[in-house]
Amino acid sequence: MTQPLIRPKRKNPVLRTRLPTLPPGTRSRVALGLTAAAAEGRFALQVCRDCGAVQYPPREACQACLSVRLDWRAQDGAGALLADTVLHHSNDLFFRERLPWRLGLVRLDVGAAVVAHLHGDVPPAPARVRITARLDRAGQAVLVALPEKETPHMADDRQLREFTCDPKFRKILVTDGKTAVGQALVTALAAAGADLIWVGHTEPWKKFAGFDELAALPQVTLLPLDVTDSKSVREIAAEIGGKVDILVNTAEYHRTFGIGNRPGVETARAEMDVNYFGLLRLAQEFGPAMRSRGGDGQSSAVAWVNLLSIYALANFPLHGTFSASKAAAHSLAQCLRAELRPAGVRVVNVFPGPIDDEWNQLLLPPKVAPEALARAIVQALRDGIEDVYPGDVAQEWLERWRENPKALERELSA
Repeated sequence: MTQPLIRPKRKNPVLRTRLPTLPPGTRSRVALGLTAAAAEGRFALQVCRDCGAVQYPPREACQACLSVRLDWRAQDGAGALLADTVLHHSNDLFFRERLPWRLGLVRLDVGAAVVAHLHGDVPPAPARVRITARLDRAGQAVLVALPEKETPHMADDRQLREFTCDPKFRKILVTDGKTAVGQALVTALAAAGADLIWVGHTEPWKKFAGFDELAALPQVTLLPLDVTDSKSVREIAAEIGGKVDILVNTAEYHRTFGIGNRPGVETARAEMDVNYFGLLRLAQEFGPAMRSRGGDGQSSAVAWVNLLSIYALANFPLHGTFSASKAAAHSLAQCLRAELRPAGVRVVNVFPGPIDDEWNQLLLPPKVAPEALARAIVQALRDGIEDVYPGDVAQEWLERWRENPKALERELSA
């Protein structure tokens, strides 16, 4: 039975910081279909359109009938553990630091046989298990066998935490606590067991709504932080940058209208200054420190979360310049992901639909409540997901964008 995680001791400043190591990351192009599904929290396998065979590992052609008409389809992961073993030696640097390591052979109910990492609560073979796809520290999909039923302290398993960014006992920076989303997220992170939460807020001489409630949380420390001020970001990074395990960028500037309905560029410039350049300032100051701490064991830097918008995928003309700023931030976040991946730090991009706030008042429901968005972000960290689309509108928008982006563009402009 998995033992509950204990609070880590303070790091000895005399000891050297371990350099981050990554598991083997080479995958074929076709195998990246498994990674694409795992990045969104799904377990998918190739299914042949002609004979219906489900196959693993991924191949260019069906192993049963040689058809090339293969689709990636979600699977429930139910299967039987046929054999298991424990590795006590490895020539790979990543696994050498984490031995012993448990592996097993699982026959899925759909027919395919897979080798998977075994959760500590999975009993010895033969046993029923459920397979999930997770991203490892190299950003590639791996298969993890979990117990068929939930067990106490299941998320605290040593091997499972290598594939997640669970906020339990982590030190977290939330860049803007003045918004409803920021405050809901701080509350959710505190409930998830975060050890310390720094909460940024601009204009510290003003007491914003919800200030007293945030200050009353024992994990919370409020800090003056303005992402539009390079000096402010630099000073905060110098103070806490070497301690942050998870950074959640909730700073956002949102205004309605597009190009022709608003004269001048002042509002668009303000949106870019917060949504794009604010992210850039944070990345320049906090990124190197988090990259250097990717191998600090239980207290290592693990995740960077960006609050983007589903409007980043296709421009929504009613919020045109805001959409453009989020699209720019999305592109920058992809660059940040590439730079943090060698350290094993995961960049999580969140693409919510319209949030139930003052700038979406004229949009009809459904809209995402701040509390629901906060729960989605915490769950994404627990599951180690890279891309999150909270809300019905975001899910529908995503499917339409994947199916026909040009049709979605025309529909939005109408």
